[in-house]
Amino acid sequence: MRRLVLFFVTLLSFAVAAEPPAAPRVYSFRAAALVANREKLTAGDTALAPALARLRADADRLLSLKPASVMDKSKTPASGDKHDYFSFGPYWWPDPSKLDGLPYIQRDGQNNPEAKVGTDATAFARTCNAVETLALAFWFTGDARYAEKAATLTRVWFLDPATRMNPNLTHAQAIPGKVVGRGIGLIEARHLTGLTDGLALLDGSPGWSATDAKSMRTWIEKYYLWLNTHQNGKDERGELNNHGTWFDVQAAHLALVLGKTADAKKILTEAPAKRLAKQIEPDGRQPLELARTKSLDYSLFNLEALIQLARLGEQVGVDLWSTSAPTAKDRTLRAALRYVAPYADPARVWLKEDLKSADRGRILPLLAEALRQGDDPALREPFEKFADAKTASARWRLLR
Repeated sequence: MRRLVLFFVTLLSFAVAAEPPAAPRVYSFRAAALVANREKLTAGDTALAPALARLRADADRLLSLKPASVMDKSKTPASGDKHDYFSFGPYWWPDPSKLDGLPYIQRDGQNNPEAKVGTDATAFARTCNAVETLALAFWFTGDARYAEKAATLTRVWFLDPATRMNPNLTHAQAIPGKVVGRGIGLIEARHLTGLTDGLALLDGSPGWSATDAKSMRTWIEKYYLWLNTHQNGKDERGELNNHGTWFDVQAAHLALVLGKTADAKKILTEAPAKRLAKQIEPDGRQPLELARTKSLDYSLFNLEALIQLARLGEQVGVDLWSTSAPTAKDRTLRAALRYVAPYADPARVWLKEDLKSADRGRILPLLAEALRQGDDPALREPFEKFADAKTASARWRLLR
């Protein structure tokens, strides 16, 4: 669920050799918007200039980013193979009543700093997000430096034999003293959607060769097989809350990348009954997310996933904006958005005291996406009131 981009025709002087294709094969991004906004920028549209300037600044900082690898981590998964992805459950802590602290106990919403030390989660997310940002900067400016850097980051993490990650998350979100990995850990791979869309924007660039693209496709094919056959994948698919939604996003997106349209359509066709009807109340509340200690944050997190599903649905003729389960017609995506829309107002008190306040700016791109599907005063009014000049540089404006 997401953020992005861009600038003026004079900047196209940075362009090199080949230009990206006119209609990129992207799925989380909207291809038509990417093409249209690039044309606007080329024509000198100043409305998108702040977003482009922000994107370029972000991409410029990433040019000095050291390529990361699963081999960098200091801790080793239970497999003994550092090529396997490894992370700890972030909300699990040593049991103070035990001398060795084992098994760890859960403190929902309280991040254990240990989970980020010597593991792969942070570096993996940073790599995927960096490739997405750099690829978008390349798309809108033609600056080959961005494409070359994105390609280098991808090759080191996914392709080079000495440093590549094995295509599985068997050991994601391990809990010391309990499990060596869990299905819940698959949520950390949601960043693959941004990475694969980013790589699609590199097609035709001198930095990302046909051999690179073929090798990456092979990696994705192997990961997709693991995702749909390993018990961790089966467990995550069965989760009822945001974990299940993000699994669907990941699986449907990768299915489309691989040309497995029937797989994607099955996931998306089942979403009204499997996700909307079970997650959203008629008044728009999301009880499974409201039960969390960071309830607004998780409500938005699940909505970001649901909107990603709706966008993927556009690719296969499934309209999740107007479709609902036959027995739950009021449990809709729009109802959930109407529930959170008033909280775009930073002064409005959320219904419970969370451990940590959510970034309410995340509500605005959700409302923008909904308004693209049709006018709704309950969504339009808070959007117009709070999407002011301060958000002019928000990257999501380039993807609408």
